[in-house]
Amino acid sequence: MKKVSEFFGSRVFDDRVMKANLSAKVYDSLRKTIDEGAKLDISVANAVAAAMKDWAIENGATHYTHWFQPLTGVTAEKHDSFISPSPDGGVIMEFSGKELIKGEPDASSFPSGGLRATFEARGYTAWDPTSYAFIKGKTLCIPTAFCSYGGEALDKKTPLLRSMEALNKQALRILHLFGNEDVKCVRTSVGPEQEYFLITKEMYEQRKDLRFTGRTLFGAKPPKGQEMDDHYFGVIKPRVSAYMEELNEELWKLGILAKTEHNEVAPAQHELAPVYTTTNLATDHNQLTMEIMQKVAAKNGLVCLLHEKPFAGVNGSGKHNNWSLATDKGVNLLSPGETPYENAQFLLFLCAVLKAVDDYQDLLRLSVATAGNDHRLGANEAPPAVVSVFLGDELNGVLEAIETDTPYAGAEKTQMKLGVNVLPKFNRDTTDRNRTSPFAFTGNKFEFRMLGSSNSIACANIMLNSAVAESLKIYADRLEKAENFEDTLHEMIRKTIRDHKHIIFNGNGYDDTWIKEATEKRGLLNYRTTPDCMPHLLDEKNVRMLTSHKVFSEAELKSRYEIMLDNYCKTVLIEANTMIDMAKTEIAPAISAYALELANTAAAKKTVDVTISCSYETGLLKKLARLEDQIAVRADELKTAVMKLQDASDIEAESYMIRDEILGRMSELRIACDEAETITAKKYWPFPTYSDLLFGVK
Repeated sequence: MKKVSEFFGSRVFDDRVMKANLSAKVYDSLRKTIDEGAKLDISVANAVAAAMKDWAIENGATHYTHWFQPLTGVTAEKHDSFISPSPDGGVIMEFSGKELIKGEPDASSFPSGGLRATFEARGYTAWDPTSYAFIKGKTLCIPTAFCSYGGEALDKKTPLLRSMEALNKQALRILHLFGNEDVKCVRTSVGPEQEYFLITKEMYEQRKDLRFTGRTLFGAKPPKGQEMDDHYFGVIKPRVSAYMEELNEELWKLGILAKTEHNEVAPAQHELAPVYTTTNLATDHNQLTMEIMQKVAAKNGLVCLLHEKPFAGVNGSGKHNNWSLATDKGVNLLSPGETPYENAQFLLFLCAVLKAVDDYQDLLRLSVATAGNDHRLGANEAPPAVVSVFLGDELNGVLEAIETDTPYAGAEKTQMKLGVNVLPKFNRDTTDRNRTSPFAFTGNKFEFRMLGSSNSIACANIMLNSAVAESLKIYADRLEKAENFEDTLHEMIRKTIRDHKHIIFNGNGYDDTWIKEATEKRGLLNYRTTPDCMPHLLDEKNVRMLTSHKVFSEAELKSRYEIMLDNYCKTVLIEANTMIDMAKTEIAPAISAYALELANTAAAKKTVDVTISCSYETGLLKKLARLEDQIAVRADELKTAVMKLQDASDIEAESYMIRDEILGRMSELRIACDEAETITAKKYWPFPTYSDLLFGVK
């Protein structure tokens, strides 16, 4: 058996392969493009394309594709073979620099939110050289951006790259003011922890709700759930262990740094966490990870559920986005330093994040908004919908001391004037982690815990990068004009702490009293659902900030607002229609069949002895009859409410009708059906129960 080090990245056209297959001149030129954003010369592109083609063919590839991330939330690919006809009737294998750099897939059927008319089919893919090409199956996949004929971004990659560049630009201004002239680039790094459920394929196929929506729309609570906490970090079952082993191998071949694996809190729930990497690469890797998770599961007779809340009553699945900033010199800008200037620099970047999170709470919340995640946020498993920042006691104490210009109790009695007197040395990880916080500082990074498990991490990082870039721009504008840099720096940090300390909360985010305090006393936002938060994407302050940094155009923002609300509406409508179908064609007939058996049993008892009361059968029949009538009524009410959606004037009005009418009626129908499940004989229940699903993988 090969060692991991021998096959890791074997399916990736990475730096090792480029160095081995490109001339020194071509390699150096390509590295300049990757590292510094230098323009790519066509001669270099031709040389790279030729080497990439030869390497791919040697590794079994017959086709290539421009692999991109449209606004569907998943990836897309159109395969072209390397073959071209030769004069003798055979074929030759060709791949040019032009084909590497640009592709032209049909853009008409991808979501565009009004940016494109259906008949306008032309779209372009453009190679992202900062993300390595890789082989999947027999296809060379070239990570690309995707835009329309008019240049509008139709994907998640393009705005992400723009946001990274915006943050790089503003961070460099700050670093140069601190004398770090040798720093050429600042990159954001991300490590997304991926939670998921595994169930058997056989059971999955028996449930329409799982097949059509990715979650169970019905299901009574099993006798045992996660109450004993015995699944969390427990011994991994052999079948799951075999799945994880194969998954790791497939990910490692693609250069994905899968690092940690374990059982999560809920039965049948697990987690995979990677090593941190540059944000756009981490985004590509996470999309690949989700795809390969599902493929490997299928090979093993399993189904990987990535929905945020596949089962009611147990924990849902998130994707914790561990975000940090580092220079090309390897300095983590969210790590405390050894000198007063290094600590002042750390505190300024820390304050920039605080300011960004507070000023753009709405953008961070809507960046994780989906119909699935609405079920998860606020439950005792995920952060609340209210955005707050956890810093820990020590760092919070430092900020309080700076705000009041008093000595920090944890250090020598020294006046806290930044860059003049000695700052205390901060130690990493001196405070416990807070799993209830939406945005927690964990030593040298922030953990944004609100993302749902099926989400692309691109959206959250676009908003986070952009908001922090805006804070840094405001700081740089002021510091560059300052007559006294140190005094201005000190006062600016104090002002940030004073103005934004209400976003800091180190307590229990699950406590109802916190939500009341956050909204009523601190003025923080509480957008509980997607329709609540999504319209704020187009608030004037948000449009101004995102367009000023050239992350989005105004037209692109409007398109995303339309697409995200449309996705929300379609998702819930599919769920509602699936519920109606299952209730009428599966659940109601099952109840009727069991009721008939009960009636026949009672009648048989009576023929034996007319004095027998048959109270068990009679009582159960009454309950089932009542529930069956309720189910019929609730299903019809839900269907009527769905039909009324046709009267909605626009997508926003439709989303409000879904929030206010449809979801409530879905809940009422579910309650009746779940109660019926608890008193219907198992042999009659038409699909696997929670007990079957959650404990079915051995």
